[in-house]
Amino acid sequence: MVLQSVLTNATRSIDLMMNFTTKLLICSGIVFLMSCESNNKMTPPENLIPPIADKIEYQHKIHDDIRMDPFFWLRERDNPEVIDYLERENDYYDKMTAHTQPVKEELYEEMKARIKEDDTSVPYFYNGYWYITRYEKGMDYPIYTRKKDSLTATEEILFDCNQMAEGEDYFQLGGINVSPDNTKVAFGLDLVSRRQYKIYIKDLKTQKILDTELENTTGGSVWDASGRYLFHTHKDPETLRTELIYRHDMQAPKAEDVLVYHEKDSTFSVGIGLSKSRKYINIYSYSTLTSEQRFLEADKPLGEFQLIQKRIRGLEYSASHFQDSLYITTNADGADNFKVVKTSLAKPSKKHWKDWIPFDKEVLIEDLELFQDYWVLTTRTNGLTQIKISRWDGTQSYYLPMEGETYTAYTGYNPQFDTQKLRYAYNSLKTPSSVFEYDMQHKTQEVLKTQQVMDAQFDPANFREERIWALARDGAKVPISMIYHKDTKPGVNTPLLQYAYGSYGNTIDPNFSSTRLSLLDRGFVYAIAHIRGGEYMGRDWYEKGKLLYKKNTFNDFVDCSKYLIEKKYTSAEHLYAYGGSAGGLLMGAVINQAPELYRGVIAAVPFVDVVTTMLDDSIPLTTYEYDEWGDPNQKKYYDYMKSYSPYDQVSRQSYPNLLVTTGYHDSQVQYWEPAKWIAMLRDKKKDSNLLFLHTNMKAGHGGASGRYSYLKELADKYAFLLQLETE
Repeated sequence: MVLQSVLTNATRSIDLMMNFTTKLLICSGIVFLMSCESNNKMTPPENLIPPIADKIEYQHKIHDDIRMDPFFWLRERDNPEVIDYLERENDYYDKMTAHTQPVKEELYEEMKARIKEDDTSVPYFYNGYWYITRYEKGMDYPIYTRKKDSLTATEEILFDCNQMAEGEDYFQLGGINVSPDNTKVAFGLDLVSRRQYKIYIKDLKTQKILDTELENTTGGSVWDASGRYLFHTHKDPETLRTELIYRHDMQAPKAEDVLVYHEKDSTFSVGIGLSKSRKYINIYSYSTLTSEQRFLEADKPLGEFQLIQKRIRGLEYSASHFQDSLYITTNADGADNFKVVKTSLAKPSKKHWKDWIPFDKEVLIEDLELFQDYWVLTTRTNGLTQIKISRWDGTQSYYLPMEGETYTAYTGYNPQFDTQKLRYAYNSLKTPSSVFEYDMQHKTQEVLKTQQVMDAQFDPANFREERIWALARDGAKVPISMIYHKDTKPGVNTPLLQYAYGSYGNTIDPNFSSTRLSLLDRGFVYAIAHIRGGEYMGRDWYEKGKLLYKKNTFNDFVDCSKYLIEKKYTSAEHLYAYGGSAGGLLMGAVINQAPELYRGVIAAVPFVDVVTTMLDDSIPLTTYEYDEWGDPNQKKYYDYMKSYSPYDQVSRQSYPNLLVTTGYHDSQVQYWEPAKWIAMLRDKKKDSNLLFLHTNMKAGHGGASGRYSYLKELADKYAFLLQLETE
């Protein structure tokens, strides 16, 4: 739960926490791939004919080049024939996997059983109240609560999402934002899964929802210091680009909201937030490569926002307020891994910036958090996260100790400014997540909560985790984080699932997952390839995996696969790959390049029709992402993009077994991209391997809502893998 607006990184990304679980089944020292009760091979039915999409010739013409697109018609969202095709694909998938239903149910039940159903978040204190999120047994959605002054006070329920979600096919509540006087709360609702939230306001005295309804927003908002005015974002209804900031007057709710900022550059989006000091409201304009920030005193809501530094292409910066200064994390002056500069509020522009934490080519600066007496810096060196704590007066400066090479560490939600307590979290591939409260003055800490795995047989000591390095074809060393059960002996007959993302600079850290245990206990090795396109190895790791270097991302993944096979962690007969969204693009490019390396591939909401999408500026995210993929209106980017676009590069060859998932309401990757891709693969591939498309007709990019519904989708994916391993 967040009390201020949090910017959403609106990229073609997906949260793919690889969560699987099952009891350990060992007979004669061998970990079974199936339970002893259901050890027969899973065999799909024969003589089922897959759906064949009609081919209607369509030509794309640009740069004196013609691309034939016979399945372009599938983008006609409301065409009954399109709906019929998607439903026929779903029916084919259901019938072809019906024999795996017992395994799906087994996986679902064991994954669900590992979740603590009556769970509660770590309480945090903000503006006179303790805020707590809790789940009740058997319930899909959270209950948001607060207690005044003390944790022993009477609980006040802000939202019971289980009641609110009744009768809805999809439900997502976000952007919870309590007013400074604690009498009102703004919140956003998405009931479609298009990430188009309506903001409502609840009177906490009467518990009634007010008449205010702000449409087509991100869900995030910021109150001014008095609680009279609510600043909120607005999206373009077609492209879904966040481009407007409005000011809503609670004392004149029927009056038209006042436009305070319009982001006119179609390659930028805009967001709003409150400084940790609560003294300033910030407007952020951002694209992939460039950012710009404005601020306004929270107690002067009718004033003009002051610009910090006018946008310069390639200049990124983010400013935090402390006393009379701004501390700005930036890549200015060639600081690719970022540095921190300081300037006064009165003179915020770049010409006044003075280096405060210098640039280090070996150290990536990821986060800076300011407290009254301390500042906390999160960095990454050689792929590993470090958290450094320093006093403003210079009397203390030290790093928190971290163990291993396959861990995830990050500072948690720390809304209090005047405190010497820091909350941070730590987990590893085999170690459940713990939230710590660290006393920065006395260097002591308390464990506030450790994730409970509701399985008496689970023991971290039963698993092995390691980091190895593969050599890419151009000489780059690519890290791979791995985990497997201690009784699994990696070898040519060992099933291995290789996961990666590799775009937008998003780093996939090696995190713990209770649901992933269902694979590990069945003898799988799980590997994360930290390929270029992410920032695991620093900013240059990202720069060398985008635009005209994008193929490094695909080559790295393939070279990691070859390394795992060469070192006999697995073999091509037992190697599987998984990626989602931009990671689904990765899957598509990889199987075009080296299909022989993989037994099976899962591509979730895959971004596979790259050229067509990036040429259509009416589609959400397109113009915003020119700096990530390139603008195909320019020939050099068009040619390069076309050379790897999975849909355009499908050829008459054999492909691995393939499961593709999508959501009909997806705003990040439109459903028609995977639908067209599947149709093209069916038309051209030479093999008889499995090829499935499953469309969730009631969900979007993130899949089903609710903490249990997503487990069924995970069970489907991993039953697909187990099916291949037991054929």
